[in-house]
Amino acid sequence: MSGEVLSACLFGVPGSHLNLGVGALRAATLGGLLAREPQADVTVFDDGWGQRSGHAFVGGRPVSISLAGARHSRRYHRPESYLNMRVSAALGGFGNSGVAKIDRADVVLDVSGGDSFSDIYGEHRFRTVAWPKRLTLLRRRPLVLLPQTYGPFRSDRIRAEAAALIRGAAMAWARDPESYVALSDLLGADLDPTRHREGVDVAFALEPRQPDQPALDTLNRWFDAAPGPVIGINISGLMARAEGRTQFGLAADSAEVARRLCERLLDEPDTRVIIVPHVRSPHGADDDTTASERLHAALVGRYGDRITVSPAGLDPHQSKWVIARTTWFCGMRMHATIAALSSCVPVANIAYSLKARGVFASVGQERHVADARKLADDDLLDALWRSWTSRAETAVELTEWIPAAIGRAGEQMDEIVAVARAERARRTTGARR
Repeated sequence: MSGEVLSACLFGVPGSHLNLGVGALRAATLGGLLAREPQADVTVFDDGWGQRSGHAFVGGRPVSISLAGARHSRRYHRPESYLNMRVSAALGGFGNSGVAKIDRADVVLDVSGGDSFSDIYGEHRFRTVAWPKRLTLLRRRPLVLLPQTYGPFRSDRIRAEAAALIRGAAMAWARDPESYVALSDLLGADLDPTRHREGVDVAFALEPRQPDQPALDTLNRWFDAAPGPVIGINISGLMARAEGRTQFGLAADSAEVARRLCERLLDEPDTRVIIVPHVRSPHGADDDTTASERLHAALVGRYGDRITVSPAGLDPHQSKWVIARTTWFCGMRMHATIAALSSCVPVANIAYSLKARGVFASVGQERHVADARKLADDDLLDALWRSWTSRAETAVELTEWIPAAIGRAGEQMDEIVAVARAERARRTTGARR
């Protein structure tokens, strides 16, 4: 291709520095892409302002990327506003640097935050994830929908719009069998098995990375202080709030169940617990920090340094490193539990939607999903305890299932990169003629 470097854009990962689940999707996608195309010109569209430089980690080393702001914003005069981008796109891309990035791309990748291609979080959020897809198709660039959840949709109008966007994509990947059924249902007779594929969540391939100092020394001292089992707990600020319980129709008080679970675990003489927040957005509605600190405060007086909280400031690679060192993990954030699954750590998920069940089913672990919408406190606690007590059996199962899942993550990235390479070759050939 005459030395031409591959160009790619990535959408659907806003707030990745605050939400480690979204950060895991971003980091794993960039790691996979840049491992295959080390010289690629990659732009991540985020919720910042302007054009900036950034980096991704590949093999533990930082690699330069570009960052560009893109927002569903009322500041229509700003180039980051999707409406501004839409007007520019209609005028041939004139005057908007973000649209220019899309026009130069050999492929536009979009992961929709993993689970936001839906209207259950409200129409505004759906619009936020729909805009990049609309712009990409308007500019006639190859759109690849990375492995994600499709739906559910409460509105027939939004469902039809989502289906139209998927039909226009060069490829659309579902991240588990249940998500593929939903994708098939959306497309109906237009389902094309060569373009519409079942895969695995890209975060299965996320590389762990040691935390930086001084957090590394602090964590190593705590993990090495005693030889007994270490349990990891992730408590969701979203599920712990009364508003969250109402929004998702939860039957259980997940924060109370987490406290009771920790007490039961720590009453065993050789166990320790590390609480691992996965969303740190100060003053945000779904921040895990306050709920995590409240859980720690409720238990530290009784159990001392046998319970701790993972340090602030860890990136998705580093958080996975922490989770990988646990004996058993219990999480409310799905990507916290994927970090455990992909590290062959036995794990239970306290679920508020169907999305976790499909991902766990993809690696034979659906029995470890405890649905907080259906189970009251005592029943939820019992389900989690069964997961804990069966951890040895689960660990054996994971050694059989997980290598295949990680392999599938690599294979799907090979296919996605092949789409970009084919477009790069087509454009290079066309330019020579």
